[in-house]
Amino acid sequence: MDAVVTNSELTPDPQRPTQLEVEAAVRTLIRWAGDDPSREGLMETPRRVAKAYRELFSGYDVEPEDILAKTFSEVGGYSDMVLVRDIEFHSHCEHHMVPFHGVAHVAYIPDHGVLGLSKIARLVDLYARRLQTQETMTAQIAQALDESLRPKGVAVMLEAEHMCMAMRGIQKNGARTITTFFTGQFQMFASDQARFMQLARQR
Repeated sequence: MDAVVTNSELTPDPQRPTQLEVEAAVRTLIRWAGDDPSREGLMETPRRVAKAYRELFSGYDVEPEDILAKTFSEVGGYSDMVLVRDIEFHSHCEHHMVPFHGVAHVAYIPDHGVLGLSKIARLVDLYARRLQTQETMTAQIAQALDESLRPKGVAVMLEAEHMCMAMRGIQKNGARTITTFFTGQFQMFASDQARFMQLARQR
């Protein structure tokens, strides 16, 4: 696996709160919810939440170019669509900080080279591990691939269920949101778009 040097390892953010500040904030939330952060079952919760949040939002510590820098030009003349589908992701809505989860389908038509397939999944994970809207995340994945790889076209489709709809508000379980973003040939030619959609949703 390629080593990735994160931005946080190079230049620690002086604006990022300390571990102690984060734990204090979690205790405040526990008290606001109506519980006692000093009771036995919650005493270690602030530490655990801080640790979990560093993992859940680790996408802020990596940039797309860290993942997409290496490409392969020896492809034996291959120039058709490359599709990686059903990439599972978990993210958090930036409006309520409540999870949403689903799958991403990502395709591109090579021009200057191809990516290792795991890089596409890692790119999805990078953007998922930030506070997000599904619409923004869809566009970010497509634009990062388009800018770094310079392919003939990029197609991205996300299908996700949002817990802000299932757990609160309207409380509708099972509703899925679908978003798409196209560049290049996928944007220009309806036939390429339709082929991507067919292959992405084929079961």
